[in-house]
Amino acid sequence: MSILNIDVYPALVLKRKTEKILNIDDHIRQLAEDMLETMYQAPGVGLAAPQIGHSISLVVADPGEKDKPSPLILINPEITAHEGQTGITEGCLSVPGYTAEVVRHQKIIVKAYTLDEKEVELTLEDFPAIVLQHELDHLHGILFIDRISRLKRNIYDRKLKKGTLDQS
Repeated sequence: MSILNIDVYPALVLKRKTEKILNIDDHIRQLAEDMLETMYQAPGVGLAAPQIGHSISLVVADPGEKDKPSPLILINPEITAHEGQTGITEGCLSVPGYTAEVVRHQKIIVKAYTLDEKEVELTLEDFPAIVLQHELDHLHGILFIDRISRLKRNIYDRKLKKGTLDQS
């Protein structure tokens, strides 16, 4: 396994809609494992393929407890149902040095494929649902800063241009 480079805003790959994965082969399996290792090392709770330069529909996440890892690897994930609203302060490995409150669905149902080509349906609530919505946004070329007010986004862009963001 290896640690991959995480692309940061304004990298163009982060704004592209991804392609569906048609063949789950050894390359995809290795990429998913490398993405998990990269996510844990960063440290983060989710990582989408566009963040490491691949415009394919693949996400990894582990929104569980730190002492009990429960990684998810999802191929071609789609939200099929949602309900409720909740807000949480989000950050992103591709938008270092900035956080903002984002409104998300409180509960979602996600359909996806696993690395062993099995279709799964997950019902997620609260923090795990928020994490998956954030990662699935990446597959559509959407960053969490695209979901904040124009004023907050302008402040972020100005700080980025001035180099006054703490990007650690």
